Amino acid sequence: MQDFIFYIELGLNHVLDFSAYDHILFLAALALPFGFDKWKKVVLLATVFTITHCISLFLSVYKIAIIDVSLIEFLIPVTIFATAVFNLIYVKSEPQHKSILLHIIATAFFGLVHGFGFSNYFNMLMAEQEEKIMPLLGFATGIEVSQVIIVLTVLGLTYLLTTLLKIKSSLVIVMGSILILIITIPMLMETYPD
Repeated sequence: MQDFIFYIELGLNHVLDFSAYDHILFLAALALPFGFDKWKKVVLLATVFTITHCISLFLSVYKIAIIDVSLIEFLIPVTIFATAVFNLIYVKSEPQHKSILLHIIATAFFGLVHGFGFSNYFNMLMAEQEEKIMPLLGFATGIEVSQVIIVLTVLGLTYLLTTLLKIKSSLVIVMGSILILIITIPMLMETYPD
């Protein structure tokens, strides 16, 4: 049980680590286009991300799939950038074209990418472990809890901006997405493969 709690804490720290803010940026971009009344959809997306993140860790831990680290390090900011760009397109699209399915597919792919980004460190932790499923489940639990905290925080902030300060939700989405793009550009330049 102590190991399980250790891996829950590892999952929490993995997402809530402000020095490795890529995860927080991605989740902020993911939650931005939704209002607080759509919190269930955002939690669903966070869960899809958690599941696919853990699938890539599973594939890596069991040596089923090994992906080049430098490619993954570049793809992580690409996923953040793409999500922010998608928000800018999403905000301008007609309501009948705003499907959650595209969000789910993109989030699932991005979860795989982010999971492979953490796989080297996780593999080092798991090197001495014979039983790998419980640590993966503990880690997934920590990731899920921390992601729900982040998306609900983002939804809460957007609610305050749109309700109390009366800022149009489309402006909040655009400004938030542009801020995320500005933060992500240096990450793209640093990780661009040679």
